[in-house]
Parts: sequence; C-alpha cells; structure tokens
Amino acid sequence: MIDYRLPEAWPTDDETALAVQDELRPRVLLDGSGPPPGTGHVTGVDVAYDDERDVVAAAVVVLDAATLDVVEEATAVGAVAFPYVPGLLAFREIPTVLAALSRLTADPGVVVCDGYGVAHPRRFGLASHLGVLTGLPTMGVAKNPFTFTHEAPAAPRGSASPLLDGAEEVGRALRTREGVKPVFVSAGHRVTLDQACAHTLCLTPRYRLPESTRRADALCRSALRAAAGRSPSRPPGAAG
Repeated sequence: MIDYRLPEAWPTDDETALAVQDELRPRVLLDGSGPPPGTGHVTGVDVAYDDERDVVAAAVVVLDAATLDVVEEATAVGAVAFPYVPGLLAFREIPTVLAALSRLTADPGVVVCDGYGVAHPRRFGLASHLGVLTGLPTMGVAKNPFTFTHEAPAAPRGSASPLLDGAEEVGRALRTREGVKPVFVSAGHRVTLDQACAHTLCLTPRYRLPESTRRADALCRSALRAAAGRSPSRPPGAAG
C-alpha cells in the first residue's frame, strides 16, 4: 500500500491553482515509460458528486490488463475541496482520488481517468496532474472533445483522427465500436498518445467506454449513495 499524500496548502482559489498548474506542467513526461498495452494492471478512476451536500466520491478499480478481471477496488468520500471552475476540475477531484488510491494494495499500473491529460487548454488536465503527483503512468479517455476540433474518424473500430488545438495534436478521437461515437484520448504522464490509444482499444472489447472507467463510474456512484446522510464535513477518505 502506497500513501499518495496530498501536497500541503492545497489551492482554494483560481489564482493559486493556475500557479500550481504552471509549476507542475513542465514535469509531465510523455516518454512511454509505463507498461505496454495489454500487460500488467490498468486502473480506472472516476468521481461522482452530491452537489447539495458538497460531497465527492472517488473510486479506483484495478483490472488485469490481459483478462480485464477485477484485481482490487477502493473508494473514498470527502468534502469538495475546490469550487467548480472549467479547466481546474482536477483541484476538486484529486484529494479524494488520492485517498482512494492510497487504499490499494495492488500496483495500479496505468491509470485511466474519465477526463483529459494534455488535451486541456493549459495542457494539464486531471490525468497529467494526477500522474505528476503520484509518478504513475496516466492517460485520459473522455466522452467529449472539450473545446478542441476534430474530423470524424472512419467507421471501423480502431479508426482515429487528430484532436486539434489549431495545428497542434493534443489527443485523438478514437472509434472503439464500429459506427458508434468516438471517445477522446489523450496522454497524461509517462504514456505516449499512441500507447494511450492502444490501451483504450485493449479496454474496449465490448463497449464504447473502457472497462476500467465503466467499472469505476458504477462504483463511485454506489459509494456516494452509501454515504448519503453522512456529514459532508468529513475529510477526503473519511468513508468508503
């Protein structure tokens, strides 16, 4: 079990959060030093909110990358640590995600976030931020392209087209099911874009979305329901 500690003086305002992004962004590595697709473990990360109580639940689900069987799972529930600001969502989610990751005994392997890595206006979305803080290889698989443009990929599974910010490729629209809306893949940390797409295809043998984050989505929603009625003032990791 690894204690993924939250940095001291976690930002609570936009200005400080933007400064933290500027400080940490140069530490992102896109060198592909994580495990190859289809090997080791893959961990899905997702969060769910109870906006009325300002509570967030995080779930992490570790899968065997070859079989997609569940190896381990963990949850944490805590108070929302940051206001809703587009482009700064990582500051709302990371405290509770780190609490959930700290409950794992298995090696997380590659961490797949329901969101963005470098496909982010400041090139530092949740996947990149989480990777830099933990040292884990990370990537993002999102349901929509955020603010970036793309051409529709060809219909067959595995087809892809660049996700563009001007002329810069920040990710890819990837078809995981033939004729079904693509997902939007970006590298986070220690993973190349090609590897991120390959991991995504390994994780989508039946559905549009990766098994890792599909399972994490169901688990965090279950944890949020189970926490109903508990005090939202508890710190991240107080329940789950």
